[in-house]
Amino acid sequence: MANHKDALKRIKQNDKRRMRNRAYRTNMRSQLKAFRAAVDAGDKDAAQAALRSTTSVVQKLASKGVIHKNQAARRVARLAHAVKGMG
Repeated sequence: MANHKDALKRIKQNDKRRMRNRAYRTNMRSQLKAFRAAVDAGDKDAAQAALRSTTSVVQKLASKGVIHKNQAARRVARLAHAVKGMG
């Protein structure tokens, strides 16, 4: 355990950020799951709507630094490819 006041503060800040990032990442995974469900159902309109919302969430996490910008770009490209391949 840390002994200095600033080290204790740093631990609290890191815990707060970790929990916030964890919530963001969980939300992103839920969005991805809903998107995949729409694609698997074959509903192109629902898939395109889900693509917009999911893309927004993924890019927002990249801007916050929760995920790497290249990972975000890769995810968005794969999502768009999945919708494009529907028909």
